Amino acid sequence: MSENKILSTAADSSFDNLVLVQEVFDIVKDIRDPELPQTLEELHVIEEEFIKIDKIENDEYIIKIEFTPTVPHCSLATLIGLCLRVKLERSLPYKFKLDISLSRGTHSTENEINKQINDKERIAAAMENPNLKKIVEECILDAN
Repeated sequence: MSENKILSTAADSSFDNLVLVQEVFDIVKDIRDPELPQTLEELHVIEEEFIKIDKIENDEYIIKIEFTPTVPHCSLATLIGLCLRVKLERSLPYKFKLDISLSRGTHSTENEINKQINDKERIAAAMENPNLKKIVEECILDAN
């Protein structure tokens, strides 16, 4: 393979990744904060630069999202992580594995919260709770 072809393939891959990151950001940026009237983007809880996507196979990806709570002791950080997960699971058309976490050093109990928001059984149990489900649905409802 010629050097130009390799550079072209790398550039295409980089462009594709950027497009996917923007797509994921567009899906999650308008999620409403559970307590405040603003969106996660407006509160700088979620930012495009904290979304990383790695391609595993043809149409399968690992999506890593870090978010920053508004305060280091935010009691709703787990709920925000749940909203991110549910919105993406409902919106993305391709196969993916999600890894959602708090930005390092931004929450007093970040390790415990990171475990909760990536545990399939806890996520399923949370979405069976009618009160939690209602809050999530309100937060992820498209404003458009």
